[in-house]
Amino acid sequence: MKVLVLTSQKRIEKYTDFSKIPNNWELLYLDSVYREEEALRIGKTADFIIVDAVSPVSRNLIENMPNLRVIHSEGVGFNGIDTQAARKAGVYVCNNASLNSGAVAEQAILLMLALLRRLREGDSLVRQGKQGQAKIPFILNGIPELASCHVGIVGFGSIGRATAKRLAAFGSKVSYFSRRRLSEQEENDFGAEYLPLDELAASCDIISLHLPVTPDTIGFVDGDFLKKMKPSAFLINTARGEIVDQNALAQALEDGSIAGAGLDTLDPEPATLENPLLNLSDSCRYRVLFSPHIGGTTDDVFYRLHRNIWNNLFLAAQGKRPNNIVNGI
Repeated sequence: MKVLVLTSQKRIEKYTDFSKIPNNWELLYLDSVYREEEALRIGKTADFIIVDAVSPVSRNLIENMPNLRVIHSEGVGFNGIDTQAARKAGVYVCNNASLNSGAVAEQAILLMLALLRRLREGDSLVRQGKQGQAKIPFILNGIPELASCHVGIVGFGSIGRATAKRLAAFGSKVSYFSRRRLSEQEENDFGAEYLPLDELAASCDIISLHLPVTPDTIGFVDGDFLKKMKPSAFLINTARGEIVDQNALAQALEDGSIAGAGLDTLDPEPATLENPLLNLSDSCRYRVLFSPHIGGTTDDVFYRLHRNIWNNLFLAAQGKRPNNIVNGI
């Protein structure tokens, strides 16, 4: 069997248990940024592709790999893969859904707490020798606890649910919006009440996004959505940058329509210096907090992801159906 690897070789080498890979399997390495002609040159006869969650696998690549059985995203995302072409070719497309839920939920909580406690601003002032000057205005301006916040979760899949569980430990009031409303028992289990989207946007102190990228969710958080939020509210995005209209968010931060944003992801990625959220005025510099899309990239997560990838490839090699199929075969 041949495996075309379109992601970081170092990650494969760190997180794969090679003692379980058959000796007659061959790994063909490129990277997440690759030229298609090079991929076909070295991997035309490959049986499997492992691809970075944000990298493309085109129709042309799929149609010109006659032995291809499985395309496996290294993460949860798979919107760069031409799933229709894969389905037409009888190729399974698989992802690692749910395996990073707890880690991403932790990142969302981290961003919430950092914004509430004005962590970036406080750190900067202490480093400038201004601890004394900072403490009194921080106190007088008011430092809210997460327990006192009403948090709205948009998208209530595995990550949204993991976030709700962690917020329950803080004592937060939690509401959610999802295309499918949970049963009353499920809502009780997660300590979350359903709210229509407009009501959730208008009433919550923190909005946390946990949506997949689909044609319907690109630009989901736009200027109209942001205007419905409270001026004191924070937006958290640990999902995907495409979900948020970044020009609209930059404007909302500049004009004070919302209080701040915690962002683990931007669009495009890698982020460019032209991104409007990286070019806010000095008055906004402490109102937005970034992390480099690391919410779901803990060691624990990557060991789980790679175990799942190889288990699925082993199943397919035996003529069995793999798990986590996302292209409807």
